[in-house]
Parts: sequence; structure tokens; C-alpha cells
Amino acid sequence: MFDDLRGFIRVLEERGMLRRVQAKVKVELEIAEIVRRVFKAGGPALLFEQVEGFDIPVLTNLFGTEERVLLALRAEKVEDVTSRMSDLLKVARKPSLKAIFQALRAVKATRPKLVGNAPCKEVVLRGEKVKLSKLPALKCWPKEAGRFITLPLVFTKDPEEGTRNVGIYRMQIFDDTTTGMHWQIHKHGALHLWKKKKPLEVAVALGGDPALILAASMPLPQGIDEVMVAGLLKGSPIKLVKCETVDLEVPAGAEIVLEGYVDPTETRLEGPFGDHTGYYSPPQPCHVFRVNCMTMREEPIYPAWVEGKPPNEGAVLQRVFQRLTLPLLRTVLPEVVDINFPPEACFHGLCIVSMRKRYPGHAKRIMMGLWGLESFSLVKVIVVVDEDVNVHDLGEVLWAIATRVDPARDMLVLKETPLDALDHSAPRIGLGSKVGIDATKKLKEEVERELPEELKMDEEISRKVDTLWHSLNL
Repeated sequence: MFDDLRGFIRVLEERGMLRRVQAKVKVELEIAEIVRRVFKAGGPALLFEQVEGFDIPVLTNLFGTEERVLLALRAEKVEDVTSRMSDLLKVARKPSLKAIFQALRAVKATRPKLVGNAPCKEVVLRGEKVKLSKLPALKCWPKEAGRFITLPLVFTKDPEEGTRNVGIYRMQIFDDTTTGMHWQIHKHGALHLWKKKKPLEVAVALGGDPALILAASMPLPQGIDEVMVAGLLKGSPIKLVKCETVDLEVPAGAEIVLEGYVDPTETRLEGPFGDHTGYYSPPQPCHVFRVNCMTMREEPIYPAWVEGKPPNEGAVLQRVFQRLTLPLLRTVLPEVVDINFPPEACFHGLCIVSMRKRYPGHAKRIMMGLWGLESFSLVKVIVVVDEDVNVHDLGEVLWAIATRVDPARDMLVLKETPLDALDHSAPRIGLGSKVGIDATKKLKEEVERELPEELKMDEEISRKVDTLWHSLNL
């Protein structure tokens, strides 16, 4: 068991999943290029212990394989995690007094635990002693505007509801006490600032329980506490401690914590940044995070994420997340069989969903149902196929599109709708069109002609060949 980054590092090292790098490396470009090559080779997590110009080691490629993602959740397979959430799913599927009590027990057992003393308070720096330039933040691509904090856990509180949000938003280091806070307009941190309409207290944790890092990167609905979700996912509570100067709690086991505020009236040009789309996000005005207190461990470790054209760590997380969220999605849309966000489509670009179709227009209802959910609201292209198509086999999906789609009949286009702000093909930032493609077999009520019969082998022949197959030695 472990409840912080160091415990996770220990377990990874015991299992041969982490490599300590002793060679001297630079935070500008070199570490990122090494990480990209190791990720493509399916290699281990990397702890760079000799970072030129810095006293703090850098931890990268933490979630570079599905095995490491599941290990962070204390699981060997995805089903181990979904079973921990089964009591909540029972309430969603079939509410009953028994199910509600079971769900309450599960939530109570995993709700956050507030502690008095914490490793992240071993060093406390205030005012002029705060030096963000001492953090080994990375520059990952040649034309980036500077060094960016890429794996921060950003804590804010809804000024009306009092609910907590933890998001991961990149932060360009401007100087020793200020950074950018790149929360896009659709993000919950930006919503809290919009509601506040005056300076909003913010705390940023680097490190902590890896389950919380995973929960913070999930596209959870508004009002859902990522700290609680992390506890449910891993099956035990996340330990929190109160901040020194702001009314927020942060992971007790964090390596470094930054405390301060964001003023809605203060912006600064941020970027370019080499993003997960494979393009540089251009310079744009961004809110400024002003740091007034910095706490840390005696010898902290700096966690970093390397962005770039997929596949990357984000693609690994997405594969796990879509399997974790599928049971939840089925409570809203029970017709859904499976979903796939291909990493090549940069996550929000394309979603493929299979379904059990029952009536005319059913596929279009699924499209609109998905777009109506916050987690799917920014998806640009939704392709709906029948349950006989494997959504993870792009060959099968392309076959369904080529043989079951009439563009005039089967494409649903929505104009002037919200899009991911990082969709560079949109005519305006964060605003453009979406398309749904109905690649399901058409029912007789949906077509004016008789459809041909699909090829299917005789079942008796299939069984016979199954019996003969090994003896044929082909």
C-alpha cells in the first residue's frame, strides 16, 4: 500500500517499472525528448536525479503503460476498480433503500481524511522566499514560450456551493512568484473564477497520491469532488491537510504546494505551448496565478508530464478511463455497448460508440444524448455503429462507415456549438460545428430499398473447421 508519490516510486522500482537516470540532463528539451522515446518503446517511468542547474529530481512517464495506471489505483485489472464502485452503480440503475445504504457505506469509507501534520509542510516559504525559478519545470518543444508546470493539481472552491474542484491546467512560469493559469473557459476552475468575480484563492499541489492525479485528469461532471472519486477508485481515503494562507486543503503527501490567488481582471500573454494535438497552441491572454506561499518536503521530487502528438501518456489514461466510465454511461444510455476515443483523434476529436439499435432514428438519439452529457459535450465527431462492430478495431469501423452510411441521410451536423478550445480547425476559438455519423444497419423504416444480406458462414462448417484447425497446422 502507498498513499503518496514516494510510495508509488518504491513499488514501481520493486517491480522493475522505474529507472533512475544518473546522466546529467537539461530541463530544456532534453528530458522531454528522452521521455518521448522511452514512451514509444513501452519503457519504464523515469526519475532524473541529475538535472542540470537544479537540486530537485524530475519524475516522468509515470503513467506510460496501462499496468502502471492500474497499479496507481491498487488494481491488477479495470474490473477491480469498477467493482469498488458497484454500490454506487446499483443506486443509479435500480434505486432502493438497501442500495442507498450500501452506497453511503462505500462513500463514508473512502471520503477524504483531514490530518494535522503533513510531509508537505516540512519547509514553508513565504513572500520573497518563494522562488518558482527553483522548480525544474520543463520546456518540451523548441518554440515554447518558456518552462511550464505540466502536472499540477489545481485546487479551487465553488464560491456559491462550496464544492471542491481539482483540475490539471498547464502553468507557464513567468517569474519567481507568478505563472499562467491556463484553465479553458469550459473548465471548472474557470467557472469558479467567473462566479467569484473577484480574486479566487487557489492552491497547486505537485505530487501526492497518484490516484488523485488520475482522478484530476478525468472529465468528471461539475460538482463531483475529484478527491472523493480518487478514494472510491483506489478503495481508501485521500489524506488532506489545510493550507497555510488560503482556505483550501491539499494532499498531505504532496511534494510541493503553491498557495495564492487568481484575479479575474489580471491576464498576461501565455504560450506558445506544444500541445497534445500535435500543434503549438498560439499565444493568448491567460489568467495569472500569484503565489504568496510555497511549502514542500525537505527533499522534494518534481513530477512532470510531456505533451505532444499522440500517442502519449494521455492516450494510456484515456484507454483506462473509457473502460471505467462505460458502466456509468450505461446508467444514462443503457443501449450503449462500448465506446472508444482513438488517441490519434486527440480525445475530443472523435468518439466511436456501439449500440443495440431498436427503432428508426435510434442512433441519432444516442448522438444527441452523448452531446448532452458534460463529459462528451466537446466531442467533434461521434460515429455510432451496431454492436456487431468492434469499436476498438478501426478497420471494422471504417467498413461500417463505407457500407452502412449514406451521407445525406446519416450525417447529423450541428453548427455554432462549443468545441475544445484546442481544436485549431474551428473557425473561432472554442466554437464551431459537430457531426454525428450513423454507421448502423438501417431498419426497413429507414430505407426505401431492400438491403442485401451480409456474408455469414454456415455455423456447422465453422464448428467443423474449429475442430480441424489445430490439426491442419497452417
